Amino acid sequence: MALSEHEQRLLDQLEQQLHADDPKFASSMASSSPRTMSTRRIVIGALMAVAGILILLLGVANQIILVGVAGFLVMGAGVYFGTTRAKGNDSASLPRGTAKSAPVNRNGGFLSTLEEKWDERKREQP
Repeated sequence: MALSEHEQRLLDQLEQQLHADDPKFASSMASSSPRTMSTRRIVIGALMAVAGILILLLGVANQIILVGVAGFLVMGAGVYFGTTRAKGNDSASLPRGTAKSAPVNRNGGFLSTLEEKWDERKREQP
């Protein structure tokens, strides 16, 4: 479902205000961040975990402790690999709407600005 032009402008203003109020949080939550979950990492981690379970079961069935421990380690490494994020450079990318500057209300804070925008939006609707 596509956003209307007015909703897109409001979203851009909220994003800019978030970047102005808390740039560290905003950059960590950016959708174009290189530190996002990768489907490839999840699949490889799941395959490693399944292989580790199979190795663990093989070691238990044959009563070979070292094979069982190795299987457990492979399984744990697969889960860890699949659930962690890829490490990239921590340079924060600029937000999409940086060309426009949104007015920042320092007195009222973020929530009061949201309330003002909400009220303005309700007034514009028939």
